[in-house]
Formats: sequence, structure tokens, C-alpha cells
Amino acid sequence: MPNIKSAKKRVLTSARKCEENILVDSRMKNSIKKLEKLVKDGKKEESKELLNTTIKNIDKAQDINIVHKNKAARLKSRLTKSVNGIE
Repeated sequence: MPNIKSAKKRVLTSARKCEENILVDSRMKNSIKKLEKLVKDGKKEESKELLNTTIKNIDKAQDINIVHKNKAARLKSRLTKSVNGIE
């Protein structure tokens, strides 16, 4: 347990940031899973709508350094390609 006042504050802020990071990460992963399920079922219109929100979630995770920029680009590219491949 920290003794110094600034260290105590740091523990609290890092805990808050950790909770936020977990929330953003799980939101991103859940939207990716939902999108992949829609693509698998062949629902083109619904998957196109969900693609926009999924890309926003990936960008949010990239902005706060949860996901590396190259991984974010790779995920967006693969998801877009899979949605466009639905017939």
C-alpha cells in the first residue's frame, strides 16, 4: 500500500483507467463477434450497419492504445472484406 499522497492518487487513477480499458476492449471484441456471426449467417444489410459501429469501436480502442494501429487496420480490413464478400 502506498504511503505518499501522490502514489495513493496514482493507484486510484490507474484503477479507473483499467476499468475503462476493459470496457472498451470488451465492447470491441463483442461487436467483432456479433459481426462475424452475421457474416456467417449471410445477413448482408445488418452486417453493413454493424460494420460501422464495429469500426468505431476498433478506432476507439486504437486511440487509447489498447490495440496497436497495425492490428486495428488489419481487423478493419478483414471485417470489411468479409462483409463485402457476402452474396
